[in-house]
Amino acid sequence: MFYREAGQFRVSYAEDQRIFPIRQDRYGFVAVLLVAFVGVPLLANEYWFSAILIPFLILSLAALGLNILTGYTGQLSLGTAGFMAVGAFAAFNFAIRIPGLPILAVFMLAGLTAALVGIVFGLPSLRIKGFYLAVATLAAQFFIEWVLTKFGWFSNNNPSGVITAPAMKLFGMFPVDTPMKRYLFTLTIVAVMALLAKNMMRCATGRAFMAVRDMDVAAEVIGIPMLRTKLLAFAISSFYCGVAGALWAFAYLGSVEPQAFTLDRSFQILFMIILGGVGTVLGSFLGAAFIVLLPIFLNNFVHRIVPGLSSDLLSNLELMIFGGLIIFFLAVEPHGLARLWQIGKEKLRLWPFPH
Repeated sequence: MFYREAGQFRVSYAEDQRIFPIRQDRYGFVAVLLVAFVGVPLLANEYWFSAILIPFLILSLAALGLNILTGYTGQLSLGTAGFMAVGAFAAFNFAIRIPGLPILAVFMLAGLTAALVGIVFGLPSLRIKGFYLAVATLAAQFFIEWVLTKFGWFSNNNPSGVITAPAMKLFGMFPVDTPMKRYLFTLTIVAVMALLAKNMMRCATGRAFMAVRDMDVAAEVIGIPMLRTKLLAFAISSFYCGVAGALWAFAYLGSVEPQAFTLDRSFQILFMIILGGVGTVLGSFLGAAFIVLLPIFLNNFVHRIVPGLSSDLLSNLELMIFGGLIIFFLAVEPHGLARLWQIGKEKLRLWPFPH
């Protein structure tokens, strides 16, 4: 079988600790990047860029941020959309109040602003956890939305509270003004940040996060500082969500209001990591693909199979099928789609004698 590691020898510690220790995984990862960066721009149209691929990538980044906090550190949060709103409005204000600021610096500062807000709302995690911490982060969701709606300064005193993102220019010279350019810009940021997250979970910081998740008392006994570790997890998670919010405003919608980041969005991102796989980088992308792409597929499939039904009935039928598939996948593998992918790879490595 093509997926075998026989004859692949690792003669150093660095080789053994690679992200992709098997040669086929490295080739597959390079192939995925080539398809994403070269194949998709050549084949996709503007609808795919604007309505499907860009929101998929942004929601994957937001799910990755929540996975760092909930999946790797075990701190349940329902305020993801609130931190995305902080990033979106912070990026807008940095862009219009500091003329000439590079767009990458705008996104970096927006992420740092969201990280600071995340640290503030992460302070209760030092005393409470589980459901009670979820309620505390839920308060953050409502508080952030109220502040952005109540104080007009954040929306540049727009009576409707809507912000319109300025045009993006990379390095001040290259306009990012077409759907394909916005897709490539978003893809580059998401790919770099996903790679950084993957490496971070393999270093001392990631091991400290997972130790806190598995048993915080034991982690504290062996010398892991709870204050720094939990607040760092909230800061990094909020940074990722803040950058995702900035991309949502600048690369996807162009104009956005606080009501775009409601509690429904937080639950949507939470469902992504549950379906994709809690505590995995791949699960964030698989969960986002399931939530974003599957309804589109079901819409086209149901319309082709049952063309005579009314639109209302078709819409309800799509929701029923979508909900049933969610229950099915969670029943088959509670650890998410990433675990199914891992099981499939393990069976391929032992084929034709799978255990």
